[in-house]
Amino acid sequence: MQFSIVFAISWVLILAVGGGLLTKIGSWYRNLEKPSWQPPDWLFGPAWTVILGLAGWAFVLSWDGAASGDERMLLIGLYLANGLFHFLWSPLFFTAKRPDWALLEVPFLWLSVLALCVFLRDWSVLASWLIVPYLAWVSFASILNLKIVRLNGPFPKSAG
Repeated sequence: MQFSIVFAISWVLILAVGGGLLTKIGSWYRNLEKPSWQPPDWLFGPAWTVILGLAGWAFVLSWDGAASGDERMLLIGLYLANGLFHFLWSPLFFTAKRPDWALLEVPFLWLSVLALCVFLRDWSVLASWLIVPYLAWVSFASILNLKIVRLNGPFPKSAG
């Protein structure tokens, strides 16, 4: 199996499974005030599965379009940076119970997704477009995170 496919599948699985394991929907989360426009909890898993799957496919297309080893190393670096910032959000929000800290991490995640949109275009226009749903979802989730912080005041709230 090609490296690009193995890397893409590994990246998707690590982020999807790891993110799922780090997202504990318990009484603390259920007791937070949330905006009326928040999607139902069950939607987040399927949304992330599709978004990360598209991003994995974008990696394979970009890998095939990269002309040199340096370009491929940049591609790997972009995905590793994004994976790190993606992976940090759930433990900050759910494990540490600090939506305010998660909100401070959001710009790094958002910029890492934007970097994918911008840089992947050089290797595959389709790959760049496949990242757009990721950027849109992170943008929406950022606004949701901000609204939760505003509705619930300073953190930490009691861990109830």
